[in-house]
Amino acid sequence: MSSQEHAAAHVHRDDVGSRMGMWLFLFTEMLLFGGMFFLYSIYRYMNPEAFHVAAKELNTLIGAFNTAILLTSSLTMALSITAIQKNNKSLSLFFQFLTILLALGFMVNKYFEWTAKFHHGIYPGGEELLSRSPGEVLFFGLYYVMTGLHGLHVVIGAVIIAVMMRFTAKGIITQTNYVKLETAGLYWHLVDIIWIFLFPLFYLIT
Repeated sequence: MSSQEHAAAHVHRDDVGSRMGMWLFLFTEMLLFGGMFFLYSIYRYMNPEAFHVAAKELNTLIGAFNTAILLTSSLTMALSITAIQKNNKSLSLFFQFLTILLALGFMVNKYFEWTAKFHHGIYPGGEELLSRSPGEVLFFGLYYVMTGLHGLHVVIGAVIIAVMMRFTAKGIITQTNYVKLETAGLYWHLVDIIWIFLFPLFYLIT
C-alpha cells in the first residue's frame, strides 16, 4: 500500500455527527429568533393599532419580491446538492453560484428599502420616528433588529456557500462526500424559513 493510499484509508469521516452538530446549531438559532418572535407578539398585543399604522410604511411589494427570491434560492441550493449526488460537478457549482446571486439580490433590495426609510427619518433615534407614538417606535425597533439580524445571516450564508463552491471546485465535495454542502444547505433553508415568518409579521398586518 502506498503512503497516499495509507493516508486515505485513515481519513476519519463522521457524517452523522456533522449533521447532528448542524441540527443542534440550528436549534440554537431557532431559540434566538423564537425569543424575538415571542417579544414581537407581546408588543403587538399591547400596541395593535400602532403596529398596524407603522406597517403601512413598509413596501409590501419589495417584501413579497424578497420572499420569492429566498424561496427560489432554497430551490437552487437543493438542486446543487442533487447535482453533486449525481456526480455533476459543474451543474452543482452553477446552482451554488445562483444561490449566492439570489442572496446578493435579496440584500440589494433590503439596502434600497432601508435607505428609503432612513431618507424619511424613520430609523432608531431619527426625529421623524421619535415624533410618533411609542408603539410605532417599538415596531420599527423590532423591524430593524429582526430584519437586520436576518440580513446578517443571509450574508453569512452567502459566504458559507462561496466556501462550498471552492470545496466543490477543488474536489473536496464529491458524489461520495457532500455532507459539508448538505449542512450548508440546512443553514440556508433555516435563513429562508425565518424570513417566511418575518414577512407576514411586518409586511402583512395592515
